[in-house]
Amino acid sequence: MAAFNLTPSDPSIFLLIGIPGLEAAHIWISIPFFTFYIIGLLGNVMLLFVVGKEQTLHKPMYLLLCILALTDIATPTFIMPKALCIFWFNLKGITLAGCLTQMFFLHTVSVMHSSTLVMMAFDRYVAICNPLRYGTILSNAQIAKLGLVGLIRAVLFMLPLPLLLSQQPFCANRIIPHTQCEHIAVMKMVCGDITVSRIYGLVLMFVVMGFDLMLIALSYILIIRAVLRISSKKAHQKALNTCTVHICVMLTYYAPGLFSNLTHRFGQGFAPHIHIILANLYFLIPPMLNPIIYGVKTKELRDKVGKYICRR
Repeated sequence: MAAFNLTPSDPSIFLLIGIPGLEAAHIWISIPFFTFYIIGLLGNVMLLFVVGKEQTLHKPMYLLLCILALTDIATPTFIMPKALCIFWFNLKGITLAGCLTQMFFLHTVSVMHSSTLVMMAFDRYVAICNPLRYGTILSNAQIAKLGLVGLIRAVLFMLPLPLLLSQQPFCANRIIPHTQCEHIAVMKMVCGDITVSRIYGLVLMFVVMGFDLMLIALSYILIIRAVLRISSKKAHQKALNTCTVHICVMLTYYAPGLFSNLTHRFGQGFAPHIHIILANLYFLIPPMLNPIIYGVKTKELRDKVGKYICRR
C-alpha cells in the first residue's frame, strides 16, 4: 500500500479524491454505481452476442444498435475501474498522461455515441419516409462507413482537448475533486491561461450536441409528418412505436448530459458532490437503460433474446 501513498507535491501525479464531502459514504455510493455498471455491461454484451449469432438480425438497424452497445460498454469502462479503486481501496493517484488519456477516450466515445444516435435517426427516417429505397440507401456496408466517419469526427474534435492542456503548467495543488479526469475538472488545475481551452470546450459542446440534436430533430419532424399521412392504423402504430424507442434512448442521453455539462460550467450554486454524482450517473444510466429499452420495445430483438434465455 505504501507504493500508492502519493501526495499532490509529486510533479507527475494528480489525486482524484472521489466525491468531496461524502468520503465517508464512498463504500455505500459504490454499490449502486457498481450495480448500474454490471447491469449495463451484461445487457450490452447480451445484445452484441444475440445480434452476432442471429443472421436475421444482420440488418442496418441492428448494426447501429451494436455500435451503440459498444459505446455503452466503453463509456463506463473508462471511468468505473478507477472510481471503484478510489471508493474501495483509496487509490487516488493518477499520472498526468493517464489523466489526459482517460479524458480523451471518455469524451471521444461520448461524441461517437452522439454520432450513432444521429445515424439511428437517419435510419428511421429512410425506413419510414423512403421504405422502397431503404436497402439501396442504407446497406450494412454503408453503416460501417458511416460508423468510421463518426469515429474519425470524434477523434478529430476531441484530440485538441488533451493536447491544449498538456502544454499548460499545472498548479502545485493537484487535487482533482472528482472520480474521473473530466475536461472541466482538469482545466481548473491549470495555472496558465486557459481561455483557448475553455472556449474550445464550450464551443465543442454546443457544436457537437447542437448540430447532432438539430439533425435528429429534423429527422423526426419529417418522420412525424410522414407518419401522419399513413392511412393504415397498424402501420401508423408500428412507425410511432419505433420512433418512441429511439426518442426514449435520445432523451436518456442528451437530457442528463446537457444538464450535467451546463451545471458544471455555470451552476455555481450547486454543491460539488451533486456535480460529480450527476456526471457519474450520466455515464452509467444511459448504458444501463439502452439495452433494456430496445429489448422491451423491439419485438424481433426481444424474441431472439428470449430464445437464448430459454435455452439456458
